[in-house]
Amino acid sequence: MNYETNFRSVRDSVSSEEWQTRVDLAACYRLIDLYGMTDLIYNHITAKIPNTEYLLINLYGLLYKEITASSLVKIDLDGNILSKPDTDYGINKSGYVIHGAIHGAREDVNCVIHTHTRAGMAVASMSDGLLPLTQTSMRFVGHLGYHDYEGPAIDLDERVRLVRDLGQHDALILRNHGLLTCGATIQQAFNTMYQLELSCRAQVDAMNSQANLLIPSKETLEKTAHLYQPGTRRPYGVLEWPAMLRLLNAENSNYPRFDS
Repeated sequence: MNYETNFRSVRDSVSSEEWQTRVDLAACYRLIDLYGMTDLIYNHITAKIPNTEYLLINLYGLLYKEITASSLVKIDLDGNILSKPDTDYGINKSGYVIHGAIHGAREDVNCVIHTHTRAGMAVASMSDGLLPLTQTSMRFVGHLGYHDYEGPAIDLDERVRLVRDLGQHDALILRNHGLLTCGATIQQAFNTMYQLELSCRAQVDAMNSQANLLIPSKETLEKTAHLYQPGTRRPYGVLEWPAMLRLLNAENSNYPRFDS
């Protein structure tokens, strides 16, 4: 079996737009790992290749910290593999069931992130879901969907309900399962996931303290949610992303660079 993780560079065999998407997507995988949001080899981040209907997704078997621009797999919305590295690793079916559904239904979405974090799964298992306890979580007031658990996401029929429950939001809590965010860019989807994860961690910590929880007025929550939407003041990711790339470049790692 061929389970090597050093893959030949595809930089010279893809368009410049696809290569840049590959680099940013690989960076996103590394950042999800760096901020403690991984689950072994599971979960996915997908990105649409500009001016195509094709997606990039991770090989099923790599750690997020191992993923590079050249290790990503090109698939269509139905999960058919169009190109991938020379390896016996394939892709996880649930990746294109969930991600393909959202990419296919939302033309404004170019990146989808799904996680199984401890805090995310905890909040996903609470009947009240995410509470507006912090400024970070108030960002999601009126801008967060919920999808009831139907079992492992391998049933194509579930796609309709996933899309319905996400609606026009950029964040979704998969009840008893985990978290999902999406965005017009990889940078924006990462920022939204970072904030959603931080909100869940803060909620679990606050509830674990057994102190009385304080929730601001409805008017304050609505004002805060509006001010923190990506289109109100500035798009998320534009200012943050260069700093995130500098952080990755400064990391000492035994793994190949994300942009290789």
